[in-house]
Amino acid sequence: MVSYRPEPGSIPTQPGVYRFRDARGRVIYVGKAKNLRSRLSSYFQDIGNLHQRTAAMVTTGASVEWTVVNTEVEALQLEYSWIKEFDPRFNVKYRDDKSYPWLAVTLGEEYPRVMVGRGAKRKGTRYFGPYGHAWAIRETVDILLRVFPMRSCSNGVFKRSGQIGRPCLLGYIGKCVAPCVGNVTAEEHREIVDDFCDFMAGQTKPFIRRIEKQMYAASEAEDYERAARLRDDLGALNRALEKQAIVLGDGADTDVVALAEDPLEVAVQIFYVRGGRVRGQRGWVADRVDEGGTAELIEDFLLQLYAGAEAEAIPREILVPDLPPDVATFEALLSDLRGSKVRIRVPQRGDKKTLQETVARNAGQSLALHKTKRASDLTTRNQALEEIQQALALDEVPLRIECYDVSNLQGTEVVASMVVFEDGLARKGEYRRFVIREVEGQNDVASMHEVITRRFRRLLDEQAKSEFRPGDESHGPMLVDPDTGRPRKFAYAPGLVVVDGGAPQVAAAQRALDELGIDDIPICGLAKRLEEVWLPGQEDPVILRRSSEGLYLLQRIRDEAHRFAITHHRSRRSKSMVESLLDEVPGLGEVRRKSLLKHFGSLKKLREASADDIAAVPGIGQRTAGAIKEAVVSAGARPGASVNTATGEIES
Repeated sequence: MVSYRPEPGSIPTQPGVYRFRDARGRVIYVGKAKNLRSRLSSYFQDIGNLHQRTAAMVTTGASVEWTVVNTEVEALQLEYSWIKEFDPRFNVKYRDDKSYPWLAVTLGEEYPRVMVGRGAKRKGTRYFGPYGHAWAIRETVDILLRVFPMRSCSNGVFKRSGQIGRPCLLGYIGKCVAPCVGNVTAEEHREIVDDFCDFMAGQTKPFIRRIEKQMYAASEAEDYERAARLRDDLGALNRALEKQAIVLGDGADTDVVALAEDPLEVAVQIFYVRGGRVRGQRGWVADRVDEGGTAELIEDFLLQLYAGAEAEAIPREILVPDLPPDVATFEALLSDLRGSKVRIRVPQRGDKKTLQETVARNAGQSLALHKTKRASDLTTRNQALEEIQQALALDEVPLRIECYDVSNLQGTEVVASMVVFEDGLARKGEYRRFVIREVEGQNDVASMHEVITRRFRRLLDEQAKSEFRPGDESHGPMLVDPDTGRPRKFAYAPGLVVVDGGAPQVAAAQRALDELGIDDIPICGLAKRLEEVWLPGQEDPVILRRSSEGLYLLQRIRDEAHRFAITHHRSRRSKSMVESLLDEVPGLGEVRRKSLLKHFGSLKKLREASADDIAAVPGIGQRTAGAIKEAVVSAGARPGASVNTATGEIES
């Protein structure tokens, strides 16, 4: 029980915002609640029942205070203000996953300028985007300056042209009306700027219709030179619009949000759709700091993105993968900020659903790229290995780490994987798969014992073979086979063995090494739920801090072992399913079953094959091919059966 817990009766039941402070008075967490008493009481329970990150926040705190408000909308606004003011360490902080360029128009100046900008927004400047590449903005602006010849030069160039009384090159080629030398007044120039901003904001049809009307009028008046110029302007506008794909046919103003997450980090991508066209894209990456799921992450993101935004930056509709817990409150807040109704919803079908799937793929790629950059940094990898050494009290840095995972489906087709990381990087050529032979049913502990026993018995065998040869003057084992010149597959001893699981799996792995007489290879386990690191014979786990590079590396190794095991398991399940179906086909012996398995490889490919394709397999006639096709089709048509599109397996 923490010492600073307030008396339950002293906490009000109204909505409000609360702050946790540490011993130095710094705000470490800000949250809101519909009922302050209920929410705060949930923090002051047995620490063992709290999520690891929540427990860390509560134990770091030294005091808690709150402010009562009248409505939940006011609570949202105050929460945003406090997060922005105090920057609490335990609140989710979304940071740009790269520096995005914006198209900026300096409306605060007498003669506004269009330019490409990065970084924080400035007051008095209107922004469009952000865009993926600066060159794409410059290319678009270069096209549009033909139709909207506003100022695009720097302050230095603008001032110098005014002093010498001669415009720059853009003024001579018709891509600037040259306000620097008085060709137009400030009011006339601002009209051009306003038209440019309206066009970039999505109001494109009025300009296209206006130019078409002027072009036809000039043609009827036989002013063919002006008509040709307007025709070229119309072409320029259409070329600019072609660079922005139409994704929603209803001309919608929508922000489309999607997430990709793992236990430690989350990546967010957003597409800005205005007038049915994608006008910009942006991404963020954040460390996860509490136990909240997708809905809570969406809530934090929307609050940080929109609570301090200008009205014009808030769209009529926001598409999200999951609704925030207080969706009605959020809609009310954003509607107040925008000045009109704002909807937050989850798309279920059609173009909007398809677009959000595209944004989700971008989020996944962004998270993968972020992890790749992080893993490829030599300094970060060294730091991770040193943190693992210190946390586990190892004698030396574990330069070679092996991780093991067991995969099964209700005790069938039990397999295990071994992945290898050296110097913090995957060595895929060293990966190995195991089929569990001696364990029946679903027993991950016994399966882990078997796979560790088999791997390290092989290590002892390889080292015994390679100890010394007659006339060999070396003083250690030969890790390279002298006959082939290749490394011996299992001759390298790891600096650390990681198993996917908690104390039972770690104990089983340690028992396997003890039975083999191996006492110089350390073992640990990484449990998925709380990312705890377990050591043999210890009652309590080792807790690495959330931002630890060592924990990040262990998690990445564990996830890779899990992926590798699942892939092997699915492959074996698919082949097993094919064999069981083919057993029902009369006259089909073992040899021809193996030929079919080798030819098609999976049930999915066999289901997609026609009877003629099956008959093309050596030894399979037309009659047998028809019986095979009928067996596969009838199996897929069983009541409640479906085909897993990822594996091609029939599932009940």
